[in-house]
Amino acid sequence: HVQLVESGGGSVQAGGSLTLSCVISGFNDGIYSMAWFRQAPGKEREAVASIYTPTTTIRYADSVKGRFTISYTNTLDLQMNSLIPEDTAMYYCAGDRVVSRWAEESQYRHWGQGTQVTVS
Repeated sequence: HVQLVESGGGSVQAGGSLTLSCVISGFNDGIYSMAWFRQAPGKEREAVASIYTPTTTIRYADSVKGRFTISYTNTLDLQMNSLIPEDTAMYYCAGDRVVSRWAEESQYRHWGQGTQVTVS
């Protein structure tokens, strides 16, 4: 079965950087739409960035544009720069074969367990 495992979270001071990675394994029919979501305490989970690998179509939430970069080679990565306290959240990677609405979590069947990012 499909497994997604995140790593790279941690604590960082405002202005700092972190890179999250997600290893995706166990898929037979292809995972082409991948995304990062985050959920802060007391808030709903929100989309951060997505990538559709056949066309390398990339999308970002307005709140992270210019600061975060999503990429996929052998792992799904999220480079996060100029971090601010509002970026503090549990970050999840998600994937599915193809999604039509990248920012809707219901579009993705496969999820990781999350990795915590804390910015102070």
